Amino acid sequence: MPRFDPHPERRPAVVTGASSGIGAAVALRLGALGHPVVLGARRVDRCEEVAGKVRAEGGEAVALPLDLTDGASVDDFTAAAEAEHGPIEVVVSNAGDVLPQTTLATPPEDFTRQVQVNLLGAQRLVAGLAPAMVARGRGDVVFVTSDVVRVPRPRMAAYVTSKAGLEAMARVLQMELEGSGVRVGIVRPGPSSTEQGTTWTEEVVVETVDEWTRWGLLRHGGYLRPDDVAGAVVAMATTPRGTHLTLVEVEPEAPPTPHPPVAPGG
Repeated sequence: MPRFDPHPERRPAVVTGASSGIGAAVALRLGALGHPVVLGARRVDRCEEVAGKVRAEGGEAVALPLDLTDGASVDDFTAAAEAEHGPIEVVVSNAGDVLPQTTLATPPEDFTRQVQVNLLGAQRLVAGLAPAMVARGRGDVVFVTSDVVRVPRPRMAAYVTSKAGLEAMARVLQMELEGSGVRVGIVRPGPSSTEQGTTWTEEVVVETVDEWTRWGLLRHGGYLRPDDVAGAVVAMATTPRGTHLTLVEVEPEAPPTPHPPVAPGG
């Protein structure tokens, strides 16, 4: 007999980058399923708005401050998360930082910050929460990465570097935890309509899009909605035991064209 229930109905979850976009959508979906949610981000007031929506629907949610560039903040967050809702069953590492800068033009301080947010902070978060999962023999860790890992984009040097490193770490962790009862998965979204990039100037946006087009990286104008990606994250974390979704790629469907390809024989 296992020491702990291998299939608990109440699965407290941590979601980082939960103040908006994909993180907020994940928190809302998990809360709607009855899982207590801990939302973390620097903009804790925005997290509280999302948590309030979860509670308004009868769920459990709490918002806590989290700065992934500050080790003490990460440690305080992980301790407070378990104090609020008990042992954490699901960790969704979603927070991300992106600046439209080339490798040579990125100030080292900016490059370092993006690596801290996208990779080093994620490692510290998981190192603080996953060992207890391993001890209990169950749990789910989901890393939200980006399709820039598969197809790098120019003018996103630090972002591409850190997300590639995040996937490499996740792959290693999958091997290290295989058979432990803790599943590690990667959700890799394509172009998404989130707040990332909304602070870029129009000139930077045009130059960046032109560069991506020159390299054939924009096949169509479709974008994912945050809830589209959240659906994949929640599906990965809630898949019945016995199945391990290791990588899910989510791409926007191309908008319908006036002259769709003709089927063979058509």
